[in-house]
Amino acid sequence: MTRLYLIRHGQTKWNIESRAQGSKNVELTEEGRNQAVLLAKSMKKYRIDAIYSSDLDRAYETAKILGKTMNLEVKKIDGLREMSFGEWEGLTNEEIQRSYLKDYTVWRNEPHKAIIPGGEKLLEVQKRGLKAIYDIVKENENKNIVVVSHGVIIKSIILGLMDIDLSYFYKIRQDNTCMNVIEYKSYGPVLVTLNNTCHLENMK
Repeated sequence: MTRLYLIRHGQTKWNIESRAQGSKNVELTEEGRNQAVLLAKSMKKYRIDAIYSSDLDRAYETAKILGKTMNLEVKKIDGLREMSFGEWEGLTNEEIQRSYLKDYTVWRNEPHKAIIPGGEKLLEVQKRGLKAIYDIVKENENKNIVVVSHGVIIKSIILGLMDIDLSYFYKIRQDNTCMNVIEYKSYGPVLVTLNNTCHLENMK
């Protein structure tokens, strides 16, 4: 059986400031690195065969911390990078609402219909994310795979794998370094764990 561990990157400064990160390269905070270390320790009990990551630094650094603990190299896949938010990138939620209220309202209420100036559509993100996952799973049949990526694309991937419409995008939550586990059965993928952050319970 193939098992996929789909993980969001650790905390960044822009996460704290509620800024749209998207395709911008933003480093982990010290807390973000600590989150990744705790995740790595909690995953020592699993037999992991391969690690893949988005090519953006915050995901790649998180993946490298896992790889160091598991003694595995990290393979970068640009198809796993976060959704591009175009003109919104670097802006806080308040700034986006102030300057792009109409577009922001659609994004928050009907994300699958949103057209962000200069950015990607959610369906486009889902398509490239699913393609990356399908390729990875095909290459690693009957193995345990870690994939480190980003909140928006992970949510879109999970919805796609579960055959759930993208309109339910905001029904899923993805915290920093959360772990989602998907098992591939004979009848298709099964979501076993969603947004697991038990490894962070003892953080002060």
